[in-house]
Amino acid sequence: MTSEGGPRARYREQTRGEIKQIALRQLAEGGVDAVAFTRIAKELGLSGPALYRYFASRDDLLSALIRDAYDDAATTLARTAEDSAHLSPRERLHALARAYRAWAVAEPRRYMMIMGSPLPGYAAPPDTLLRARDALGPFVDVFRDARPSEAVLPVVRQMETWAGGDPGVAGWVERYTAGAGAGVPAGAALAGAVLAWTRVHGVVSLEVVGQFATMGHDPGTLLESETTTLADAFGLT
Repeated sequence: MTSEGGPRARYREQTRGEIKQIALRQLAEGGVDAVAFTRIAKELGLSGPALYRYFASRDDLLSALIRDAYDDAATTLARTAEDSAHLSPRERLHALARAYRAWAVAEPRRYMMIMGSPLPGYAAPPDTLLRARDALGPFVDVFRDARPSEAVLPVVRQMETWAGGDPGVAGWVERYTAGAGAGVPAGAALAGAVLAWTRVHGVVSLEVVGQFATMGHDPGTLLESETTTLADAFGLT
């Protein structure tokens, strides 16, 4: 009998990996609509029906690509957080924003997959939410000692309500602020992270789709300015 980690299982994972690599290439060539089971099967020398032994549908394959993209982004940001742990909160925020932008610019198709619905009617699996939180988590930690200004207090209050009514959210904040001692204000940490995501995502998304191409400025400079404004709003030093 072949064990779970035996040759058959390894062959299956290898084939799944090859399928995903071809799908990523198709994605880069023509977007989500270019990802085609029939073309993937032909390139691998498999019949169309044989491909369904590895992925139940094209949506299942897209879900796998989305999971991988989130995991890759989360790994990049976690590594950045570790490398910048000795810096001030303000400097760490800038480092994370730059890393987020660098990953997105290097992986534009994958970035766009996780920033929106890749196909009409497609719904990403619930577990992708946890992966998205893993990517956002390092930003939560940056704002553990935030001193929010009046301008962002409405968002802080909303985030306090959210964390207070959802143990999963409260646990997520605790996970990324562990070691900070008791009394880390979940609302401020969440508000900072969410606003960081909206500002960074706004600049990066416009850059990735080419909106800044003829505007005569460096998107990196714009991102630095947006990040500085946010750091000021939360009293990061």
